[in-house]
Amino acid sequence: MMAPATDPRPPKIDRREFLAGLAALAAPLALGSASGTKTIERICRKAWEAKPRSGPFRTHTIRRITLHHCAVLLPDNREAPQHIRNHQAYHQSRGWPDIAYHLIVDRNGNLYRGRPIWAVGDTGTNYDPTGHLLVLAEGNFEQQRPSWRQVNAIVDVMAWAGARYDVPLWKIRGHRDYAATACPGKHLYRHLETGSLRERVRDRLDAGGVRLVGLCGEAGQRAVEEIEAGTR
Repeated sequence: MMAPATDPRPPKIDRREFLAGLAALAAPLALGSASGTKTIERICRKAWEAKPRSGPFRTHTIRRITLHHCAVLLPDNREAPQHIRNHQAYHQSRGWPDIAYHLIVDRNGNLYRGRPIWAVGDTGTNYDPTGHLLVLAEGNFEQQRPSWRQVNAIVDVMAWAGARYDVPLWKIRGHRDYAATACPGKHLYRHLETGSLRERVRDRLDAGGVRLVGLCGEAGQRAVEEIEAGTR
C-alpha cells in the first residue's frame, strides 16, 4: 500500500493548548523573580568607630518605619562618618545610651548601623518612638535637597525593613507625622508627601526585595576610609 501524500498545509493549532504552552514557558521566569533581589551593605559600628553604649536599652517590636534628618548641613560627604560620631557623642551627652537612630544613610547612599534595631530609639520631641525603626538621612533638608543616591538607598533600606519586620507601606512616615517638628525637612518629606517613596518601596519589593549584609572588619574600615577620601 502506498504511503499517504504529505499535507503541505500547516497543522491546526488548538488555541487553548497554545496559551497553556505559553503559560508553561513563563512559569520558570515567574519563579525566578527572586533573581531581582538587590544586596545592600551596612557598615558595622566598629568600622565607623562607634563608642560602646553608655546605659541600658529598652526593647521593642518594630511596627513602623520613620524617616528623620539630622538637621545638620552635609555639603561634603567625606565628613559623613565624623558627623555620625558627633551625633553619637551628643546623644550620649544627653543621657541617652547610644545614637538615637537604628540606620543611617549618607549623601552618597552608604548605610551605617546605629543602635540595635531591637532597642527603642530616643527623641527630643513629644512622641514615643517605641515600635519605630528610625532611619536617619544625613543632611539638613530644610536647606538642601537629598541626592538621588541617598533617596535610592532610603528606598532600599525601607524595602528591606518592611519585609523583615512586616511593616505595611502606609506605616512608612516621617518624624513630623508624629511630633511638632520640621524633620525630616521639606525637601525630603516631599518624597513621602507625594507617595513616591512608598511607591518605589513597593516596586523594589515586587522586583525581588532587598538582602542586607554587614560590612565589618577590614572591609568595613576600608569602606569608611574610602568615604572619607571621597571615593565611595
